Amino acid sequence: MSTFSDLGLSEPVTRSIINMGFEEMTPIQEETIPAAMQGRDLIGQAQTGTGKTAAYGIPLVERFMEHAEQIQGIVLAPTRELAVQVAEELNKIGQFKRIHALPIYGGQGIDWQIRALKKRPHIIVATPGRLMDHMRRKTIRLNDIKILVLDEADEMLNMGFLDDIETILKEIPADRQTLLFSATIPRQIQNIAQRFMKEPELISIKAMGVTVSDTEQHYVEVSEKLKFDVLSRILDIQSPDLAIVFARTKRRVDELSEALSKRGYSAEGIHGDLTQSKRDSVLRQFKDGTVEVLVATDVAARGLDISGVTHVYNFDIPQDPESYVHRVGRTGRAGKSGLAITLVTPREMGMLRLIEQLIKRRIVRKPIPTIIEAVEGQQRLTMTEILRVIAEEDIEKYKGVAEELLAENDSVTLLSAALKIITKEPEAVEVRLTEAAPIRRRNMGNNVRPQLGNYYRDGYRQKTDTWARRKGHDVRGGAAGIQRGRDNKRNG
Repeated sequence: MSTFSDLGLSEPVTRSIINMGFEEMTPIQEETIPAAMQGRDLIGQAQTGTGKTAAYGIPLVERFMEHAEQIQGIVLAPTRELAVQVAEELNKIGQFKRIHALPIYGGQGIDWQIRALKKRPHIIVATPGRLMDHMRRKTIRLNDIKILVLDEADEMLNMGFLDDIETILKEIPADRQTLLFSATIPRQIQNIAQRFMKEPELISIKAMGVTVSDTEQHYVEVSEKLKFDVLSRILDIQSPDLAIVFARTKRRVDELSEALSKRGYSAEGIHGDLTQSKRDSVLRQFKDGTVEVLVATDVAARGLDISGVTHVYNFDIPQDPESYVHRVGRTGRAGKSGLAITLVTPREMGMLRLIEQLIKRRIVRKPIPTIIEAVEGQQRLTMTEILRVIAEEDIEKYKGVAEELLAENDSVTLLSAALKIITKEPEAVEVRLTEAAPIRRRNMGNNVRPQLGNYYRDGYRQKTDTWARRKGHDVRGGAAGIQRGRDNKRNG
């Protein structure tokens, strides 16, 4: 593995990298940075969590001039959270060279952004819609852009930004350098590369192992109505420091976060319908450890790069195998181990097998934990906390009361009572969650496409014909026959 010192970077950028604690390059950085420094157009295929922000951020900062008054680089990102995080990382890389990046996104006051643009940032990190807004207002001009980066390109297309991206690409000078990063390379991205990039070099990193290899992965088969109780027991047993719980819909996020809070957990939810100030507040509390459980949808969590996440819980199995990899990639980073647990209903076992095909490993089945195991887990946590307080904190002022209690009671009885008071045993709180949204069938490629076969062709038609006969329709005539049946029934 190469180190950053092998790149021949300038002293300010090298100092920033050392200050950030970077040592060895990841595979995507090792392949991308030298090629990008030469000014070539690149397509980088790599998953989230592989270090691709630095892979394009270091060439951006290295090649830009501190005293230039025009915007020199644009980074397009699919979400507000990713735009903020990318800008933060670019500012860290450019801190000693004094290269400044400004995040621009919807939900933030446009007047504030216009004032910030007057300070002449070198790089704009923007969501497509808000960048288009500034282009219409002529508050951002793209005449001098030297490098354009499309980050999480496949996610931007999934979110419906194709037309915006094409409009932006047409407005930027054709002699620019374009760097495109995406976890997958669908046909639409190939078309963009063919139309707007100059002989791009494809750098494909098999990042699946990087994303999930350091993460222990389990699943628990459970009925829908028992999911929440099972999740609560798992949380009681494992007592995660920082955990993300993934739900399939915004409504489920709200319900789950509220239900977890009622059960005594420090939990908050995040999804696209929250105001920007609320989203920022929740993320800040989660990063600080004030909130221990973050409940999120896939879109809201896409691009989140929060260090220290120890556990990922899939309350709802994801809609497709690729989303599973992105979810699990939230933990087990920077060489640290992580744990991912997926709650799977019996009807979702087929999707679990597709996920196993994609990641090329078996996900270990675990039994449903019992209430007794949950209580024991809380007791162990309480004992650990008591021992920590004994070792680290001043308890002198409590010893007098303790001695009075010991004069009338034996020590085992006293400690047992203290454990009962301190231990957070499961509360009997009624929780009602809406039924999970069904998994949509998607074209997963030739190897994993669900095969309906004769069941769909014959079984479904047979069921449809039976229904039609009961309604008095003539099924022999197809749609026309059914319509004749409806007319006959209406006319008596």
